[in-house]
Amino acid sequence: MQLLLIEDDPALQTSLRRTLERRGMQVRLCADGLLALAQWREHAPHVVLLDLSLPGLDGLDVLAQARASGLVTPVLILTARGTVGDRVIGLNTGADDYLAKPFDLDELEARVRALHRRAAGPIADDDTGELLACGQLRLDRSSGAIHHGFKVLDLSPREARLLRALMQRPGRAVAKENLFETVFPGESEVHYEAIEVVAYRLRKKLADTGTTLVTLRGLGYLLKAQA
Repeated sequence: MQLLLIEDDPALQTSLRRTLERRGMQVRLCADGLLALAQWREHAPHVVLLDLSLPGLDGLDVLAQARASGLVTPVLILTARGTVGDRVIGLNTGADDYLAKPFDLDELEARVRALHRRAAGPIADDDTGELLACGQLRLDRSSGAIHHGFKVLDLSPREARLLRALMQRPGRAVAKENLFETVFPGESEVHYEAIEVVAYRLRKKLADTGTTLVTLRGLGYLLKAQA
């Protein structure tokens, strides 16, 4: 697993890098918000660990620009801003999880691995390639980017999480309950019916991609290539 750690505290950088690499992960460091997006695009990490208080560009601005430009890599925010309001702002900006400093390293590892598993989704035993396809869509599993032709699809973080989950099992029904956990991770305040709103918006964006999002009442959703 390849991680991008965007953190400006040298001591914390060293500690986290040493700990995570001992646990089998590759860690690339970035200490400046202005440089973070370029590194993110260039190296396509599996998970991004993002501090909010950064020189050059605030972490929330980094996250907002990343999502606006189509980067869908799972993001775990690491910050001393531990209030509920800060957490809500971070999640609404596009973060997938939030861990307030100081934190336990075992919990950090568990959250990172959970984000990685969630982004990868269920993969068939005989599917070992880095690219998945459905219709004219291509999913790069290493970066999480979803392409239509030569362009990255313009999706919200929730739409991207839903589409990635369905592209792991094209032509097969995925239960709405499982998709809800993927699209709204840790968001207990969100109503269950919200998944239908995300599916509706995603269906409209897939109109000219050769791929259809199908609702199976009582079962969930499936993605299929158009004939």
